[in-house]
Amino acid sequence: MPDPSFPIRAHAGRPVPEGLRLRAAEHRDVAGITELSNLPLYRAGTQRLPFQSEEATARWLGAGGEAASTKVVAELDRRIVGLGGLHCQSGRRQHVAILGLGIHDDFQRQGIGVVLLEALLDAAFNWLQILRVELTVFSDNAGAIALYERAGFRREGVLRAYAFRNGAYADVIAMALMSPQLGCKAAQTET
Repeated sequence: MPDPSFPIRAHAGRPVPEGLRLRAAEHRDVAGITELSNLPLYRAGTQRLPFQSEEATARWLGAGGEAASTKVVAELDRRIVGLGGLHCQSGRRQHVAILGLGIHDDFQRQGIGVVLLEALLDAAFNWLQILRVELTVFSDNAGAIALYERAGFRREGVLRAYAFRNGAYADVIAMALMSPQLGCKAAQTET
């Protein structure tokens, strides 16, 4: 059976960990995704609660169906070190996908997030006919904000007391990236 993953060697002249691969998340990944989701730094950047179970992960992984969701894992030496996804919207927002991204606590700032983000944006704009990718990021997550801004995401606002996290209410920044095909038109309509 052929390997359905994609090896990543270097990215934009920047090295990434040797042996890094991206592939679709599968049911066999439930334990690895659960482990990732329960890491303190990873969890702090998400809406997940502590002590996520494998059953909850399995439900999340199976939710949405193929047309509505793209979930990708970054794997290094058969260990899941990153997870990203696009959740395509429907109806009058069918041109929009919501992006989620997280990297293992021990593998942050090694280029994995860049590779995973660019793979998801390629899927959104070149395969899924998405025109707008949205996300929210906690306002104290400077590394993630910088990653998204380097990729072209723009800040669209702050949502105050968005989520309860680590004993306090935390703000998030709403960000979005328009398809490069709309770049000129979108820039002309800004005030």
